Amino acid sequence: MTLLKSFSNNKFSLKATGVKLTITGLCFAILWSSASAATKIGLESAQPFVIAVTRFFIGGAIMLFITHVLLKKRLPKQKEWNQLAMYGLLNISIYLGCYVIAMQNVSAGLGSLSVGTNPVLISIITSIWLKQPVKGNTIFSLLLCTAGIVIAAYPLLENSYATPTGLIILSISMLSYSVGALYFSQKKWNDLHILTINGWQTLLGGLFLLPFLFIFYDKTKNTYDLKWISCVLWLAIPVSIGAVQLWLYLLRNNPVKASFWLFLCPAFGFVIAAILMKEPISTYTFIGVAFVIAGLYLVQKKKATV
Repeated sequence: MTLLKSFSNNKFSLKATGVKLTITGLCFAILWSSASAATKIGLESAQPFVIAVTRFFIGGAIMLFITHVLLKKRLPKQKEWNQLAMYGLLNISIYLGCYVIAMQNVSAGLGSLSVGTNPVLISIITSIWLKQPVKGNTIFSLLLCTAGIVIAAYPLLENSYATPTGLIILSISMLSYSVGALYFSQKKWNDLHILTINGWQTLLGGLFLLPFLFIFYDKTKNTYDLKWISCVLWLAIPVSIGAVQLWLYLLRNNPVKASFWLFLCPAFGFVIAAILMKEPISTYTFIGVAFVIAGLYLVQKKKATV
């Protein structure tokens, strides 16, 4: 009887863990997908760099306060500062800096769709960086994802929901994110707390964008109203802090399974954009999302079976 009771408890515990992971994954996908729509709303009131720099300073300050003041974690040392600066440049300044600029000329749904292609880009860049041959399924996955974005973007281009320039800047943004992810994985961070890394790379990334903020600032294009405040606070806290922490929790449990939650980001992104921004969802949208999800699945399928 005792053994049976113990088995029952373990089974319940595993089930509860599975439910918790599912809820965590869904929350992550929704929060991460909401960034595009939030950015579009903020751009109605302020310039891109005004939104980005404010967001990074608020998010970075909160994370650093928690990690150094509340958790008493150590400060970075010597070479760790250089690594944080480089990671912040790639993962914050270039990636999110270009992203917020691109969102002026790209729909929120398309912005979410492009984010979902990062696993494929990371796989290809890893193969090139580490001088490993690019596998056929990876190339096919990239082609599927690219085709998906083109298909989804086609009607948006016709209706001025996206421009070629916006798509190019968005592509540069995604490339920088992928390179940053690989850079992060290749460096030794010793016992530096993950919240410390995120806090400093976010703050440093914001500092690198300050010169661009001053150069392009036009006070006539900025209205610090409720839209701006809501956008900045949402991007700084639920997205930059909340979504990232949920993502790290998923990665700790199972890195391979965690990547599959990215599949939902394009779908959630288009739904959120349709509700908040009244952006159109057409047959092209469904076909494009299907292509991207198929490409992401193929590139991850082999990893999941290893």
